[in-house]
Amino acid sequence: MMYVDTSVLVALCVREPKSEAAANWYESCEDELISGVWCVTEFASALSLKRRTGQISEEQSASAWQDFERLCATDLQLTPIEPPVFHQAAVLSLDTSIGLRAGDALHLAIALDCKAHAMVTLDAALARAASMKSIDSIDI
Repeated sequence: MMYVDTSVLVALCVREPKSEAAANWYESCEDELISGVWCVTEFASALSLKRRTGQISEEQSASAWQDFERLCATDLQLTPIEPPVFHQAAVLSLDTSIGLRAGDALHLAIALDCKAHAMVTLDAALARAASMKSIDSIDI
C-alpha cells in the first residue's frame, strides 16, 4: 500500500511544474493507493489558495475538484482518522528532529497507522520524515 500526500494529488489535478512527473508516476503505479480523509480538506484549501492568488480560474478550480473527486472514487482509498492517529501526529509534531508541521505530521501518522510501505509526496521534509520512520519515499 502506498500513501499519497496531497501535494501529489494537487499536481495530478492542477497544472503545476511537477504535474507531468506526477502523471507519469500515476500512470505507471500498480500499488494500492491510500490517503487520509484529511486530504479532501487540504486539497480544497490548495484550490482556494490558488484561486485567491490568481494562479487558476474558477473554471480550472471546478475542473480540478471534479478530477480529484473522480480520483478518490476510482483509485484512491480514503481512510478515516481515529483519535489515536491525531495523538501520534501531535507526538510527531513535537519531535524537533523530524521538523514537521501539523498537516504533514498528520499525513505521516496516517501512513504509519495504515502500515503503508511507501509514501509519494512532493514535500522534501515529509519525504525525509517518512524515511526516518522506515517508510520508503517515492521520488517523482
